Amino acid sequence: MRAEGPAAQSSVSVDGSEAMFTTMCALLAAGYESDVSSDNWSAYRAQMRERMQAQQGPAVEAVREFYREHQLRDPAAMLSRYLWFGLVSGPAPRFTPVLRRDELPPEVLALEGFSELLSAYYKEQKIGPLWRQVQPVYNREIERMHDQVSQIVFVTAGYLREIVDADNPRTFVIVIEPLVGRITNVRNYGDHYAIVLSGGEDVPIDLVRHAFLHYLMDPLPLQYPHVVVTKRPIFEKAAQAPRLAPELRDDFPSYVAECMVRAVEIKLKKFSPGQRDATLDQDDADGYVMVRPLYVGLAKFEGSEPSMTYYFPDLIRGIDLAAETKRVAALQFAPERDAGAESAVAKEDVARRKALQPTSVPDDSAAIAELTEGERHIAEKNARAAEASFKSVLEKYPDQVRAWYGLGLVALLDHDAARAKEVFGRLTTGEHAASADPMVMAWSHVYLGRIYDDEGHAGVAKSEFEAALEVKGLPERARDAAKKGLDDVSIEKPGATQ
Repeated sequence: MRAEGPAAQSSVSVDGSEAMFTTMCALLAAGYESDVSSDNWSAYRAQMRERMQAQQGPAVEAVREFYREHQLRDPAAMLSRYLWFGLVSGPAPRFTPVLRRDELPPEVLALEGFSELLSAYYKEQKIGPLWRQVQPVYNREIERMHDQVSQIVFVTAGYLREIVDADNPRTFVIVIEPLVGRITNVRNYGDHYAIVLSGGEDVPIDLVRHAFLHYLMDPLPLQYPHVVVTKRPIFEKAAQAPRLAPELRDDFPSYVAECMVRAVEIKLKKFSPGQRDATLDQDDADGYVMVRPLYVGLAKFEGSEPSMTYYFPDLIRGIDLAAETKRVAALQFAPERDAGAESAVAKEDVARRKALQPTSVPDDSAAIAELTEGERHIAEKNARAAEASFKSVLEKYPDQVRAWYGLGLVALLDHDAARAKEVFGRLTTGEHAASADPMVMAWSHVYLGRIYDDEGHAGVAKSEFEAALEVKGLPERARDAAKKGLDDVSIEKPGATQ
C-alpha cells in the first residue's frame, strides 16, 4: 500500500502495515485502553475497539493472558513495546522479527513469544480479510498525507543537496495506524527509521522533518570519526548539561548528528532574527552547544557545490575549537526540567546499531591532527603536503591504516597506478589489511577496481568491486561507487585479460 509519487519512488514511503494493524487489534482485544473514554476518538477507532473486545477464542484468550502477564503501570511505555514489535515484525502470518536477536530493541525482547501468539490470533480471528476490508480507511489517510510528506522530503533533501536513492538499503517510512490514537512515535532501529502516525489530522511537519534529517545525517559522524573526534573537547562540557538527552551523554557521534539536525532546522524554518537567536540560546542552555557553530558554518555550505555527504568534513573542520571551548566554558546551562515536561518534538526512541568504529585510529591528538591535515590536503589536491602528514603519522604508528590509505590517495593524485595498487593491496589482503576499518577496506577495493578496469583487467576489476560490496559496514558512498563500477566495467573491453 505504498503511496505513489516522489516519496514512494525512493527509500522513503508513507504506508500502512498489516503487522502493526494486527498488533494493535490484539492489543485492543487484550484490554488496552478499555477504560478510556472514546468521546474524542475517531468513529473507526471506537468501532474497532468494541469489535476487538468482543472477540472470543483460544488464541484471543492466550493473547489476553500474555498481555496481563506483561502489563506495565505506564500505558505509554507498554504501547511503546508493542509499537516496536509491530515495526520490526515480518509479514503475516508468522510475524517473525526481521532483525537478528542481537539487533532487537529491548522492548521487543521483553515480548518474547508474542510472535507465535499473534500468528495464532491472526489466523483464528481472520485478521487478513479484516485488513483488506479496512483498506479504504488507510488509503484515504495515506493519500492525504503523501503530498505533504513528499514536500518535506523534497525541500530537506534539496537543501542538503542529497539524492534519496531508491536502492538505498536505509529506509524512512511513515506508518499510518489510526488504532494507535493521537500519539506520534519516532523510532530508529539500525538503518531503518519510522514514524507511527494516527492520521486524521495535519502532518506534524516539524517532527517529520526532524526525523528525516536524522535519517540523512546520522551516518555522517560515523563516516568521518577522525574528523569529528577533533571537536570532542566541546562535547565534554556539554555532556554535563542537565537537559541534554541522557542517551547522548556517552554517544558523541549521535550528539554531533543531533546538533546538525537542529542547525539545519533553523535554516529550513526561515526564522526571523529574533526567533533564530532565541532558538540558538535555548540550544546552548540545553547543552546542544555545537548547533551555533554548525549553523554559522552552513552559510559556507550554501555557497558551495558538494552535497552534505561530501561537505561534512569541511563543516566540522570549520569549527574553531579554541573559541568554542572558551565560549562553552562560560555558559550557564539550564536546570533540569520538571518531571513530565514535554519536548516540542515528540520523543524519539532510539535503538542505534552502533556502526563499526575504525579501531585503527590512534588515541593520540597529534596523530589525529596529522590525519585530519592530510585529508584536508588531499581535498586540496596538494599531494606533497598530504604525503608529509601521512608519513609523519607512520613514523610513530607504522601500521596505521588511515595513514596508509592516505598514501594510496596520494599515489592516485600522482597518477602512480603501480604505487596505488601496492598500497591498496596492502590494505585489502594480508596481515596489514584494514579489517577493522570498513571505510578504508571498502574504498581500497573500489580504487583497485577502478585501476584494474583502466588497465583492461576487467575480470579482476569486477572482483574488486564485488569485494567492496561484501565489506560489512561499508559507507553508502563506497557502496554506490562499487555498484557503479560493476555497471561500468566491460568484460568485452578490447585487450581485457581475465
